[in-house]
Amino acid sequence: MATTTYGLDISKRVFQMYWIEDETGEFANRRFNKQQLIEFLGLRQTGRVALEACGSAHWWARKIAALGHTVVLLHARFIRPFVQNNKTDATDARAIWTAAQQPGMRFVAPKTEEQQTMLALHRMRSLLIKSRTMQVNQLRGLLYEFGVTLKAGRVAGLTEFREHLPQIEELMPPTLFCALGDQLRHISMLDDEIKKLERQLGVWRRQEDACRRVAAIPGIGPLTATALVATIGDPTAFKSGRELAAYLGLVPRQTGTGGKIRLGGITKRGDSYLRMLLIHGARAVLFKSRRKTAWCEQVLQRRPVNVAAVALANKMARTARAVLAHNRTYQADYEGLKPSM
Repeated sequence: MATTTYGLDISKRVFQMYWIEDETGEFANRRFNKQQLIEFLGLRQTGRVALEACGSAHWWARKIAALGHTVVLLHARFIRPFVQNNKTDATDARAIWTAAQQPGMRFVAPKTEEQQTMLALHRMRSLLIKSRTMQVNQLRGLLYEFGVTLKAGRVAGLTEFREHLPQIEELMPPTLFCALGDQLRHISMLDDEIKKLERQLGVWRRQEDACRRVAAIPGIGPLTATALVATIGDPTAFKSGRELAAYLGLVPRQTGTGGKIRLGGITKRGDSYLRMLLIHGARAVLFKSRRKTAWCEQVLQRRPVNVAAVALANKMARTARAVLAHNRTYQADYEGLKPSM
């Protein structure tokens, strides 16, 4: 018996669905509200529901899967070529339905509630760090206007500011000095909030077996491990380690015509936050590790430091995918079996 495929275009309040009835061959393109959609799918025979991987898509994927349907998520870039005429909810639903049935189409793995929670904590931490950096830079600039310079570095600069408060107070107008004190206390509050989020991420890292196995890879710390496991979702959704590296934008951009292929810089596609964590971890291995592998030493001899860092980040991502997809533990001296010719 054929499985009905539904193309579902979601938004905050309006939900458009396109499908073809198996028995009659009739086209259907209906609009629902949230409750009507849940009730409709609950009464329908189990089928395949395709959604665009946008806001709330992972929540809907879990909700629809609980009703017995199979859910697939598609990247918006793969749907756009199938939008006919003007862009409306109805045409978007039909485009999703059409894209989901293309041979070789790649899908986004739905995330669990726990994985989404961890990614939310990472986003909150990232915003707090950005806010703290802005506050510290403004504090430096305001002090510099009155002839006060601080040491380079956030921790060293703030420590020097606190140690020399009496001397700085003599150089500053009372009104401004009072305001700067409030700003310093706000920075301390941001530090406490960041540490609290990091403790919550650390608890999940210790509890999640996948995070512990990934964290054993050199260059992957607690933050990178939790972000990597939560972002990947189902590791088997990627056919190979290179596909994961391409998903993270860590592979060269390819352009070619007439049989000639040119390689450029990395594509920088996908999650920029996770790519940044991996590259920073790779730099830590290249500059601070006392036990760099022979592969790292060879790359450093042949390529510039930045290229070597990206190459190592690519290797770390591939290793993480292999560890997760094959349910293994990291082994520094592991050598994969090459297929026989």
